[in-house]
Amino acid sequence: MRTPLLRSAARLVRRRLLGATGAALLAGALLVGTPAGAARAADATPTAPAAAVAAPAAAGELPPDGDTVASPPGANDWTCRPTSAHPNPVVLVHGTFANRYENWLVLSPLLKSLGYCVFALDYGTVPGITSSGSGLLLPIGGLAPVADSAAQLGRFVDLVRGATGAAEVDLVGHSQGGMLPNYYLKFLGGAAKVGKLVALAPSNHGTTLDGITNLAPYFPRVAELIYTACAACRDQAVGSDFNRRMASRPDTVPGVRYTVISTVYDEVVTPYRSQFLDGAGGAGAAAVDNEVVQAHCPLSLAEHVAVAFAPTALHLVTNALDPAHATPVLCG
Repeated sequence: MRTPLLRSAARLVRRRLLGATGAALLAGALLVGTPAGAARAADATPTAPAAAVAAPAAAGELPPDGDTVASPPGANDWTCRPTSAHPNPVVLVHGTFANRYENWLVLSPLLKSLGYCVFALDYGTVPGITSSGSGLLLPIGGLAPVADSAAQLGRFVDLVRGATGAAEVDLVGHSQGGMLPNYYLKFLGGAAKVGKLVALAPSNHGTTLDGITNLAPYFPRVAELIYTACAACRDQAVGSDFNRRMASRPDTVPGVRYTVISTVYDEVVTPYRSQFLDGAGGAGAAAVDNEVVQAHCPLSLAEHVAVAFAPTALHLVTNALDPAHATPVLCG
């Protein structure tokens, strides 16, 4: 039986309503209520800033709240300082045709409730392109060339490191947002600044444009965007120049721990196993965990969009961020 929380998350995705904050609080209660979750919340000793990381010269260098779209609950508190329990700030990276607010309404407050410093950016926006899928007229992003967006992510990571004093961040991304950080790691020197990459339904090896058009029911005007304003859609197509460049190097970079969380019902990045990463590479190879939601919860019907809100998937995220305190995954 699907839990009330999962039904609530599904309604959020299907109807793009703004009632996800309540679902986030329920999800947070479920995870924090476990013994390991309570232990994590209790261990909140601030860590000393990393001396090697310079803070921004002026507060004006920090992206203000609502710079493009309002921050999701719990994100972008630039006064947050990491604790010994969670020394790496978490940076959330939304997907194609999305924005930081709608994509992370559930995960952001959940991670904040567990004691993380949480940050979320908007990237790849095109002026004048908006979506009213949630009932609000909000800019949508993830449209620019992936390489440009990866560079934008790199600048944001540097701001987070400078503001918090952390030497490294952990990245959590959805769809394109789970794939483009790997470009940052492979080609833009990001591996030295990232501890973990957790990717929900990432387009790691491309998909078909037909797959991307399956997002149309969730986001008005998607069809016209795909062939006009969405360079990232072209980049994510199987066989694109971008994907050939990605394939020119191994899937992973040593020193980073990778987790891929997929669903068998993904209708956008298909086949879903194409999302998996290969950690093979001899000595020093990166650690990779390729997870499937239905392996932990056979009843889960989460698909490409809903996987960013499904309790089982979010539990896999929290376990991946803190493997030393991983708990049995809830089915929901």
